[in-house]
Amino acid sequence: MSTTGETPSTSGLRLRGLRVARGGREVLHGVDLDVPAGEVTALLGANGAGKSSLVLAVGGLVPVTAGEVSLGGRPITGLRPERIRRRGVAVVPEGRRLLRTLTVGENLEVATSSVPKQAAKDRIEGALELFPELRERWTQVASTLSGGQQQMVVLAQALAGRPEVLVVDELSLGLAPVVVRRLAPVLSTVAQAGTAVLLIEQFAHVALAVSTTAHVLSGGCVIASAASRTWQNDPEALSAAYALGPAAGTAPTERQRA
Repeated sequence: MSTTGETPSTSGLRLRGLRVARGGREVLHGVDLDVPAGEVTALLGANGAGKSSLVLAVGGLVPVTAGEVSLGGRPITGLRPERIRRRGVAVVPEGRRLLRTLTVGENLEVATSSVPKQAAKDRIEGALELFPELRERWTQVASTLSGGQQQMVVLAQALAGRPEVLVVDELSLGLAPVVVRRLAPVLSTVAQAGTAVLLIEQFAHVALAVSTTAHVLSGGCVIASAASRTWQNDPEALSAAYALGPAAGTAPTERQRA
């Protein structure tokens, strides 16, 4: 949804009237959302708001019952996940899903196995420029990495595909604040290179710090949108936005971490 009243560009990711049902119950109720190229767009919401269902629908991992998902003006609704990836949408789901028995290097090689050898080398090098810490972990088995290092590998895998759209679900989940402060600016760097980035976060302070525009999802509906800076400067307005929806609650801005 545009917060300026202007007609959004067809570049990037667009959702129109998106409806999704899971377990026989509708969990997304006609969501409209624009994720422009060259920006980080934040989608905020409490647990149970429908954020992860939206991520899965964009990635083709759950069926869409109505509405449309489009990339660069071309519909991708109903395509299989691998075709959506080939079209240019990379989804990083929550939970740091990687090939745990393989090394860091092998994980990145698998992620680029569908492109010619030199192209794969160049893509991996580009990902390592964003996460140079992974160079010294190249031969380390993924299961022995810290949570932050595993998140770097997952992000590097996604970015090695040179996506037009990067969707990241709960970047900060289970990570210490110092790690989040290392990872979050990478999304801004990726967006500045022209990628459309959608960051789904339960914790507003993480997402607002790196995004241009933010939307609040509550009860499966987008209930409020604003420039991220507006809500950074006025947290009470963000809390009021949360209270508008059917899943009313206080916007979480801090979290307990182990």
